[in-house]
Amino acid sequence: MRYKCEAFGRFKEYRLKVKNQTGRTIKALRLDRGGEYLSGEFIDYLKENGIPSQWTPPGTPQLNGVAESRNRTLLDMVRSLMSFMELPRPSGATRLRQLLSCLT
Repeated sequence: MRYKCEAFGRFKEYRLKVKNQTGRTIKALRLDRGGEYLSGEFIDYLKENGIPSQWTPPGTPQLNGVAESRNRTLLDMVRSLMSFMELPRPSGATRLRQLLSCLT
């Protein structure tokens, strides 16, 4: 995702992908009060689809530990791969997408 304004569209795509590939639904969404999640459109979408939002207090990323930890692990893996394969920096986003497709 290049811009935070893409978050809502990406979430809708992700929700459909989860449902289509696993047959499961998203039970709740933990959010950090970032501006990309505060739009009325996003909040209304969550309500319409029965997805409760769990808001973490401002300035407490540790309360969203699973996501923060996973992000850190993925970035460390990409850096290691790029270093090992001697890849140039600009291909990091591409490598991250490839790594994610291997993990899922």
